[in-house]
Amino acid sequence: MARTSKYQTVNTAFPAILNEWRAGLYIRLSREDGDKLESESVGSQRAILEHFLNERPDILPCDFYIDDGWSGTDFDRPSFQRMLADITAKKINCVIVKDLSRFGRNYVEAGKYLETVFPLFRVRFIAVNDQIDSVRDPSSVNNVLVPFKNIMNDEYCRDISMKVRSALDVRRRQGKFIGSFAAYGYRKDETDHNKLVVDEEAADCVRRIFRKFLEGYSILGIARELNEAGVPNPSAYREQKGLSRSFKGRLWSDSTVRRILTNELYLGNLVQKKNEIVSYKVHVAKPVAAEKRIVVKGTHEAIVSHEDFEKVRSLLRRDTRTGAGGGKLSVLSGFLKCADCGRAMQKRTVKQPYRTYEYYCCSTYKKLHSKACTKHAIRADAVEEAVLAALNGYIRLAVDFDRLLERVKVEQTKSGTPKRLSEELARSEGALSKANALLLDLYPDYKSGILSREQYFALKEKYEREAAQAATAIERIKTERKNFERGIGKENEFIATFKKYRGLRELTRDVVCELVENVCIHEGGEIELSLKFRDSLSLAEEYISELRRVENGSETA
Repeated sequence: MARTSKYQTVNTAFPAILNEWRAGLYIRLSREDGDKLESESVGSQRAILEHFLNERPDILPCDFYIDDGWSGTDFDRPSFQRMLADITAKKINCVIVKDLSRFGRNYVEAGKYLETVFPLFRVRFIAVNDQIDSVRDPSSVNNVLVPFKNIMNDEYCRDISMKVRSALDVRRRQGKFIGSFAAYGYRKDETDHNKLVVDEEAADCVRRIFRKFLEGYSILGIARELNEAGVPNPSAYREQKGLSRSFKGRLWSDSTVRRILTNELYLGNLVQKKNEIVSYKVHVAKPVAAEKRIVVKGTHEAIVSHEDFEKVRSLLRRDTRTGAGGGKLSVLSGFLKCADCGRAMQKRTVKQPYRTYEYYCCSTYKKLHSKACTKHAIRADAVEEAVLAALNGYIRLAVDFDRLLERVKVEQTKSGTPKRLSEELARSEGALSKANALLLDLYPDYKSGILSREQYFALKEKYEREAAQAATAIERIKTERKNFERGIGKENEFIATFKKYRGLRELTRDVVCELVENVCIHEGGEIELSLKFRDSLSLAEEYISELRRVENGSETA
């Protein structure tokens, strides 16, 4: 039996009979055409192609393929792909475009179709304005001018892309919102679409999410509560308002709640350019590093306070896992640590016939038993009572510090401290100026022979010592006057934060978030409380100690 070749022969000869050319008329228009919008409009291209066909009786028009609003940088366009399918199905064997730029602006892909794909399928290609016809004038499509024109079309698109990106960045830095849709909780201003205004209906839900999280609800618990209450999620809400059609589901998810809790937009700040397109040819978005995003503060009204937002941000960094129910967290969830291994303490519930109680134990012990750590068990009510008592102690300390500072300031005012400090500062500055002037005169006197070498160095050392003493005194007086003028209690975070919880009776999640850094549990039940604003507390203690030392010194004298 005779062998046959495994290679199939493709007939690349073009039809030569009249009316055998079945043409697909391709039209493309995109935003990148800029000021040429009118000349490149769909209607204009259609008119040019129809006029051309009136003079070509050998070509039979079969269909129009129109990609309106599609970029020419790639060929993944719906009508272009439909045209390729018709070519494969042999419905058409001729493609006519207004010019090469309408066919595409990616010179690599355009060259592939003109030099490989179309000849393989015996497709005639005509670009009317560029006077290209692969049948009547084969050299018109194979000469060097065609790839050169495709390169120029590609370069035009690259240049437009860079200009558009640059213009968008300028608008972002000006604090203008350029997104398609406003984030949940806001809407675009009717008179200025680059400005955001609060949408009160959605903003109430945003506030509810922040409030629930600060009250101790888990992210999953918040999502479930919103779904049970029938609150539409952001995409469904936009659909209700007629802004878009939702294809992402209608229920709240934990990721949606987390995205709201971490969105700086609700502070009144615009954070834009979170994602960017890889290139003008690769239409795939990639995330932008946080430090390269464009942030403009105070561009619109805030929905949540800066204080609450920072509390939420701090809580999200903690281990606040819940049980399978994903409901409300305990007051100290995420704050309790094992003092020995540093791992989180896990809450356990014990149910007995007549009572139910809760306790915490080390998560390392729970997983690995006694091999890595001990149990560190402690009752939940005991640790909460201890933390509440300790916080009340610090609150009383902050109140006492505040009262003492106010009393000292009043006494300083009565005793003429401002006048005294001003006089001391003037004397010290005069002493410094005098010492520096004498130092300047020493060397000329030494060179002229008025002073001996020993006299010069002795006087130089003396005046330098006097200048240093005067400079030290000036710094001390300035610090004292600065503390007097502003009062350390007003800017000390420990005093300002703790004193507002005077008379605290209940340990709440909100109080813990603001005042507590960690609660470490030692084996045997010893509790170690680590506060926020510890540096401010140390600063206040040092300042109070110095005041008391000065007072005691004055009394002794």
